[in-house]
Amino acid sequence: MRRLYVYYQVAESDLGAARTAALSLQAELVQAHPGLSAELLRRPELRDGRVTLMEVYGQRDGAPPGQAIEAAARQRLGRWIVGARHVEVFDGLEDNLAATACAPSPGA
Repeated sequence: MRRLYVYYQVAESDLGAARTAALSLQAELVQAHPGLSAELLRRPELRDGRVTLMEVYGQRDGAPPGQAIEAAARQRLGRWIVGARHVEVFDGLEDNLAATACAPSPGA
């Protein structure tokens, strides 16, 4: 399963509003994109009065709809985000192992 990890910072004073908006956004995205899963995490410590939030998205079949997620996030969360949203893409290791096991070895 391919996963998107999106992290960003919000001011500690904006955490409640940003959390509510992010959870609402994720619920709408999950409903609009069958097979999409979403989770919202936070870093336990503060940095310069800011909280780091992380959205995690997984797609049962294929890749999560990254462009749709980012477009919706800019519109719905942009007012609380301090700095940039950082997007990282990872594949599940079980997917990589299966692909590696089926691939021919070099020189075979």
